[in-house]
Amino acid sequence: MHGLINRSIQCFLRDTYGSDVWTEIAADAGLGFDNFEALLVYEDAVTEQVLRFAAERLDKPVALLMEDLGTYLISNVGSGGLRRLLRFGGVSFVDFLHSLDDLQDRVRLAVPEIVLPALEVRHSTMKSFTVVCSFDRPGFGHVIVGILRAMADDYGALVLLNHLGGNSGIEVIEVEVLDIGFARGRSFALGASVT
Repeated sequence: MHGLINRSIQCFLRDTYGSDVWTEIAADAGLGFDNFEALLVYEDAVTEQVLRFAAERLDKPVALLMEDLGTYLISNVGSGGLRRLLRFGGVSFVDFLHSLDDLQDRVRLAVPEIVLPALEVRHSTMKSFTVVCSFDRPGFGHVIVGILRAMADDYGALVLLNHLGGNSGIEVIEVEVLDIGFARGRSFALGASVT
């Protein structure tokens, strides 16, 4: 697993539950270090161990932990780059959904060696969509649910999300857009702000 993914998991756990909890999880998982290097690649088993021990220590299902990770990736103040990359998908949440088919390619422009789930969006009706998440590691569809939830809030849309499960590397997420303009979305500018 790419170090950026592992580093994101580390930052999520540390920022949400505290440095001491992260240090305990790293020790429980037998990492032998406290910080993932963003530019390295780690065995998939390392990521799985961290998630398993984090779920045990926090007494949460891994699926819920991964969904919270997805929400954190968008809503955390330090995640402006990812949010900006996703907001390039369009001016509304529905436009954003349509852009998910190309997300993997857009991310590879920024980080060529990273491998992320492939996403395919299918229409059921004008307001109902199905997002198919294909990835060789199970459970990452839950991260996508968290990302979709945070992005709906970001756009000010009211949506219902349902992870329908999956098998053989395919996870299915049902998205129902109840109100595209339910609330005022977060402000967004094409370029990063200079401080």
